[in-house]
Formats: sequence, structure tokens, C-alpha cells
Amino acid sequence: MKNIFRIFAVMTAVVAFASCDLTLLPEDKVTPDTYFKTRIDNERWTNRYYTLLVNPETSCRYSADDLVKKSMGSIIEGTRMASDDMSSNLEWGWKGLRWINYHLEKIEQNCEDEAVKKEYKGVSYFFRAYLYFQKVMRFGDVPWYDSVLGSEDNESLTKPRDDRGFVVDKILEDLDNAYASLPSTKDPARVNKWTALALKSRVALFEGTWRKYRGMADADKYLTAAAAAAKTFIEESGYTLYKEGNEPYRTLFVSEDIKTVACEVVLGRMYEATTLKVAHSIQFNTVNDAQGFTRRFMYHYLMVTGERFTDQQGYETMEYKDEVQNRDPRLAQTVLCPGYIQIGATKPTPNPMVSLTGYQPIKFVAQDTYSGASKGSHDIPVIRAAEIYLNYAEALAELGTLTQNDLDISVNKLRDRVGMPKLDMEAANADVDPFLEGCYPNVTTGANKGVILEIRRERTIELVNEGYRQWDILRWKEGAQMFNTSGYYGIYFPGPDFYDMDGDGQNDFHLYKKGETPEMGDGITAMMIGDGIVLSEGDKGYVVAHSGNNWAFNETRDYLWPIPADQRVLTGGKLTQNPGWTDSTNYN
Repeated sequence: MKNIFRIFAVMTAVVAFASCDLTLLPEDKVTPDTYFKTRIDNERWTNRYYTLLVNPETSCRYSADDLVKKSMGSIIEGTRMASDDMSSNLEWGWKGLRWINYHLEKIEQNCEDEAVKKEYKGVSYFFRAYLYFQKVMRFGDVPWYDSVLGSEDNESLTKPRDDRGFVVDKILEDLDNAYASLPSTKDPARVNKWTALALKSRVALFEGTWRKYRGMADADKYLTAAAAAAKTFIEESGYTLYKEGNEPYRTLFVSEDIKTVACEVVLGRMYEATTLKVAHSIQFNTVNDAQGFTRRFMYHYLMVTGERFTDQQGYETMEYKDEVQNRDPRLAQTVLCPGYIQIGATKPTPNPMVSLTGYQPIKFVAQDTYSGASKGSHDIPVIRAAEIYLNYAEALAELGTLTQNDLDISVNKLRDRVGMPKLDMEAANADVDPFLEGCYPNVTTGANKGVILEIRRERTIELVNEGYRQWDILRWKEGAQMFNTSGYYGIYFPGPDFYDMDGDGQNDFHLYKKGETPEMGDGITAMMIGDGIVLSEGDKGYVVAHSGNNWAFNETRDYLWPIPADQRVLTGGKLTQNPGWTDSTNYN
């Protein structure tokens, strides 16, 4: 299973006939009439679909209000342009969809084994839904195609965009078909019926909240569908949270064999660097991108008692070694904190301050041998049960039907895993957190305001660095929260001095100002203020990343991507442009 994400060379001939004049193929070779008959035929064809999944190596690098890096990405930096072709399968590209629709057509014609036909049609339904969801998230309205188009199908090739509601309904229909067709067998390398149900909860929650926070029709319809799908998953799938060892949360993301955590991982991406040469650079990118969590993100973590960190006296100016003490255990399993010991090491790792904010991620960081480019060999979760628990609680909270029992079978299971106190619905609604109100100002009214914010806290912490945050911010209509023109704040330093960054009682970091002589002894990292590190108040204050930027969020335009201009030309303007975007086509 380790090579499931590699493109199968044996399929080269089949790929060719999927897009050529089929009458020219010799009858004694692989042809549409001789293929798609057996289980192995259909497995080989559909194996390529797994390359269409969002690569964790990419999603771990998404910047929002929680994670910054050297390049903040096209949304924040404002580099999306209608002149871009956006031809990837996850954007405006359609090659992957053609593979899927071609398969659905040919398996129906050629396969006489009804069990095989049912299962592999289910695989195609799942991935068609997945690809279309990626397009709806980016572009909103998109043309829906459920059949193979030929070069003469001018009407279909130049059709206008379909309404997003129509497309999302088709996505949910495909996922219902996948759920009914796929086996229940749990293999994290393969989609199954529970994978389809998990994705359905994600899609419906996205659409429901997108509509609710924009005053659009049918928000409750999709939120209800999200809650129902998640509840069935929770009650019937058999997936549970992984709880083994002293740090189960950390272990989930550094497993050498994802099957050891498969009780929670519904779908994963597998790697094997030595023999198969299938590796990732997630660990390398953490340092090479200078990735850093923001102070705003760090404030989401509660104290281990369940009290708010932002209610603690002097929290704004606590030093690094103090602010991370007695917090939700997931903090120390996500962020490099004093006392952190890397897998395979024997002593704590000092904070080297290579992160733009000082809050360096350790999620997905395994042993040091994986730190080079394309050296990572540990497996990565793509979909896990924790997300579905959070989808369930959020959908019900947004509907206004959430109960304490609903929290106990979802969010509170996540808290139980790390020994955190349970979320109490009544208490959350009676005492709304002012810090969270500032993070999510569009949650303005309703009896469930407090618990909605607390569920967002939980989602922010639990799913950080897994590719969700950017999309969550967009669906909640909180895009402006990703922008900070004064810079993104990190660790607080009261001034030039020596600091103990690993908590062993010995100073290992010297922060000095211009004109001072740095300490260059063994085990000491020295940095000069203004040269590699900027502080918010000159010689003291918060570490600032991307200070003085001029990035801004356009509420009319920036929630969606522009439609590629060349595609608008090809359709004679039938593809309309998204609001706020301009191009050179001269079409309205």
C-alpha cells in the first residue's frame, strides 16, 4: 500500500486511449472494450485518483491568522490574478474529472462483476465529489460535468457556470452514492464508506456556514446534512480517538506506520523513503520556510485547569518559558516548548529562533534524519475522526440545537484524550470569552454565541497545521482576520538579555542590540535586534513577522478566486467573472 500515491506506469496505454481517437487502436492491445472488466483493471485505473488529494506537504504550509512563514501565500499577499491559468486539478483543471467520468462510463459498459462494479463506481463517486468540492471552495459557481466530453461537444464545453447550490447538491449526491457503494473495510490507504460520510460532513458544514454568514438561503439545509452525516459516522463507523502512550496527539502525526493509529485515521497518505523513494519534506519545510505560530493562535490554548490563558494576570508580557507552562497538553505537542525532546534524541532541543515568530511547529516533526528535503518517511493523516467530531458539534451549534450530550460525544472526547476539563455549554454561553469575540467578530448574536466560539477554539487547536484554517476563516466570512499590517506577533522579550529557552536552567539564547558584543559560547544562539529579529517596541516587545506590510483584504472580491481569463475567452464570455475581479477579456 505504500506506493498507492505513485502513478502506475502500466496505465500509460490506458491514459492514452482516454483522450484519443479510439477507432485507431489495434484490437489486440489494451482498448476501452477489453479494459475495466476485472477488479485489477479498475483498481489500477482508480489508484491514480489518490494523487488528486491535497498533498499534506502543501496544506501544512497554508498561512492564515495562525501560521506565518516567509511567503504568506496568494490570498494574503494578493497575488491571485485572472490571467493565471489555474490549471491544476484542485483549481480550474479538469483532467482528473475526465479520468473519473471516463471510468464511470466504461465500467458500466464493460464490467459484468456487479460487486466490482459497485465498489469501484463508489471510488469514482467519492473522488468526483472531492474534486468538485475543491472547485466550489475556490470559485463558487462552476460548470457541472458528469459525462465525458468530446471535442465536438461545443455546447457543453462552452456552458455557463452552474449555481453553487446545484453543484453542492450533486457533490452530496455523489457522496451518498459512494457511501452506499463502498465497502466498510477500514484501510487508511483506501477510501471506504466512512470516508465518504466524513467528507459529506465537511462539505455540508462548509456550505452551511458559508451561507449562514452571508445571509444566503438554505444554510440550515446543509448544516442539518452535516450534523446527520457526522452523527452516523460517530455512532456507526467504529472509529475512535487514538489514546495510546503519554502523548497520543503528537504520535498521530509522526507514525511510521499509519495503521498503528488507524482507529482514528480514516484516510492517510503513506510514505517510504528508502526503497520506494516516496518521501515528503514537511519537516524540512518547517525550518526552511521559517514557519511560526502567531501569538493570536497561542492565546487559543486554555490553562490545564480549563481557565482562559487570557484571563491570567500579566499574560501579555509573559516570557516564553513561563507562558507555555500549565497549558492544554496539546500546546507542548504542537509547539517547540522548553523541555521538548525530538524523537530519537536524548536531551531537550533549545528554541533556535529560526521561526519568524519564535513559536516553532513540532507537529509532524519526527526524528532528525527526516529533516532534509524529501527525507520524510512517516505517514500523514488526511482525514481523521477528530474532524468529524468537530463538524458535528459546530453544525448543531450553528443550527441552535446543540445539547450538552452532543458536546460530550464530540468535543469533550477530544478534551478527554489530553486530560482537559469538559466544555460546559451553559457556562460557555453565560460567560463569552472577549478574546474569542475579537477573533471572530461575525459571531454576533444568538443563545449559542459562547459555545460556537468555544467550538472554534477547539477546532483551531485540534486541527492546526492540517490545512483547515484558511478555509475555516473564509467560510466564516472572517477573511480580514488573516491580515495584520503591523505584522504578526510572536514571543515577548522584555529587552536585550540572556534567556533560557529550553528550561534546563542554563542560558542558551543571547538577544543583544547593536553595539553590544554577542555571547558566542557553546550552546548559545545570539541574535541582534533589528538584524534577523524585529521587536514591536524597538528594543523590547513581541517578535514581529512581516512588519509594515501593505496587504489588505477586499471583502467584495477575496473570498473567491478569479475565473481564468483564457477560459472566459474560450467560452465567449459565458463563464462570468467572480465579483470584484477584473480581467482583459472585455466581457462583463
